[in-house]
Parts: sequence; C-alpha cells; structure tokens
Amino acid sequence: MKIGELSKKSGCSIQTIRFYEKQGLFEACNRSEGNYRIYDASSLRALRFIKQCRSLDLTIIEIKQLLDTKNNPNKSCTSVNNLIHQHMVDVTHRIAELEELKITLSEMASACTDNRKVKECGVLQLLEE
Repeated sequence: MKIGELSKKSGCSIQTIRFYEKQGLFEACNRSEGNYRIYDASSLRALRFIKQCRSLDLTIIEIKQLLDTKNNPNKSCTSVNNLIHQHMVDVTHRIAELEELKITLSEMASACTDNRKVKECGVLQLLEE
C-alpha cells in the first residue's frame, strides 16, 4: 500500500509517518518502480503500536526502547516493566505540577474583577511581583 492508504488505515498523517520513519521507529519501506513508498501489513502493525505508545505519552526514546525489547521476544520483560513504572512516576510528578499551576491560576483569577481598568488589574500586578 502507498503512504496515503497507510495514513488512512492507521489514522496517522503522512508527515507523522515520515517522521516516525526518520526517527527509526519502523523500517523504511520498499519503493515501487514509480519510486512511491510501498508499505505492508507489518508497517501498519508497527505504526499502530507506535500510535498506541504515543497515546500513552511515551517519548520517541521510550518507544524505541520498547521496540528494541519487542524484537527480542525471549528476553526478560523487566526493562518494559521498569520503563512503564518510571513513566508512571513522571506522570504523577507532572500531575502534581499541574495541580500547583491550577491553584496559582485560580488565585490570579480571583485577584481581579471585570470592571477594573488595566492599570488596576490584579492579574497584571501579580505577574509583575
């Protein structure tokens, strides 16, 4: 299949597919006589795997690690478990940071009313502190 069909079947844009190829997340495809990229079912499976990983907010580096491990099916999956555990720790940390940001923004929002002039704006005053 050509890249356009792969794009439709996978739900990834053509630019995204080319980006993943350049990042080495899946093998570069063969070319037709007309020099079109030709993809097969394994390309679609790889792209769906990558897309699922990205939906979990895994980085390109983490996805590469998972793919490397996946290509060695007889190895221990400890590295996969460790990667997911570390990702959970990172997500938990980001959630805490976002909660702090939410509190700060809430305080800023209550520092000003709609009927003030810009020179009296509580939000702008807080930002200057």
